[in-house]
Amino acid sequence: MVGTGLSETPAAYRTKLAAQDDAQIDAWVAGSLRDIAKRKGVVQSVHELSKATGLDDDALAGAFTLGGGAAATMGRDAEGRLIFPAVALWAFVPGIRAYEPKRGRDRLINFLIATFEEVVYI
Repeated sequence: MVGTGLSETPAAYRTKLAAQDDAQIDAWVAGSLRDIAKRKGVVQSVHELSKATGLDDDALAGAFTLGGGAAATMGRDAEGRLIFPAVALWAFVPGIRAYEPKRGRDRLINFLIATFEEVVYI
């Protein structure tokens, strides 16, 4: 992996991410959410985001709308899991930053670290 520019461990990846500007972090998070949703489904993508960021369903719904996602487009599946339109998952990125500005960047980086193996897969 190192030869391709990827980090060899999540810890090394975190160090590289810390050196990136916010625009790059945001682009990578939005891209990862989209790619995970394509491969595993929206529910799993949102679940992984929730777990990594420490945001519950209410906070995620708030972040989605703060980021520009339309509240009318979110809902729950037959099992009660929170769902969002796949084409609007990008709204979580500015929304998480707006939800808690001092911790937004760290939450987004935590998501990238938590999905480190996804980067390798994709």
